[in-house]
Amino acid sequence: MSPTLGQMQEARMALDAPLFSGLPGDIAVSFEFFPPRTEKMAQTLWESVKTLEPLGPRFVSVTYGAGGSTRERTHEQVVRINRETDIPAAAHLTCVQATREEIDEVARHYWESGIRHVVALRGDPPDGQSRYTPHPGGYANAAELIAGLRAVAPFEISVAAYPEVHPDARDAEADLDNLKRKLDAGATRAITQFFFEPECFFRFRDKAVAAGIDSEIVPGIMPVMSFASVQRMAGLCGTAIPAWMEGLFEGLDQRPAARQLVSATIAAELCRRLYAGGVRQFHFYTLNRAELSYAICHMLGLRPKGIPDDR
Repeated sequence: MSPTLGQMQEARMALDAPLFSGLPGDIAVSFEFFPPRTEKMAQTLWESVKTLEPLGPRFVSVTYGAGGSTRERTHEQVVRINRETDIPAAAHLTCVQATREEIDEVARHYWESGIRHVVALRGDPPDGQSRYTPHPGGYANAAELIAGLRAVAPFEISVAAYPEVHPDARDAEADLDNLKRKLDAGATRAITQFFFEPECFFRFRDKAVAAGIDSEIVPGIMPVMSFASVQRMAGLCGTAIPAWMEGLFEGLDQRPAARQLVSATIAAELCRRLYAGGVRQFHFYTLNRAELSYAICHMLGLRPKGIPDDR
């Protein structure tokens, strides 16, 4: 896809001016959390939700452990967010280790609790298993799950996309075909796995358009809390970590404040370059910490709703 005149002008401004100057805040954001395991973690999660709420996110989502291992905690947090904040809450739901009837019952429970948005995923293999195996009585994949959810209620549905190809996919073309099946089954949008270089997203977006995909594709942004943890997660999902990135985090394991500044800089620059390429929607993997995501949104011009911008 060739850049538009507006994108070229935006790129020129990014080169000619301080990197984040003059941005109008015309972006839409969403945030992802995971269900807490302890009371202290629950408090941290809730503080993060309240910190990010004034930014007016389109939604926040809460993840779901393999095999339904966090089903109750996911439900509890999603319902609380939906009930006690002004943010639409989305619940993750997977196919792993559950029958169709069990998954449908969870979905009905969400709908009855006021949850109107589901992030529908095939899911990862449970602990101790190296490959995903469909449950004999369950949904075989995300496309089947989406069709099942549509039969339960008219949910808004988000799905996953993989700019660097899902580890289980035969190749990039097969992976795009799978994404198209999910969208054709009734999904609303795709949210990408995290990545660290803007060209990765732009190439994927162009290939998706060429494959006949016209749905919204939202880049997933992972501010680095721990470089070792990101290396582990990247290895599981097939994300490439640029060589330059390891050098920037070298020596910062015992300096969390400095590491946070470096992390915010890297993620904000990635978002700024995506913005210059026409991206206006961002999804942040918060790891239940708000400050990095809040800082990046601030640099992109987003301000708390109802508070005047004093620039």
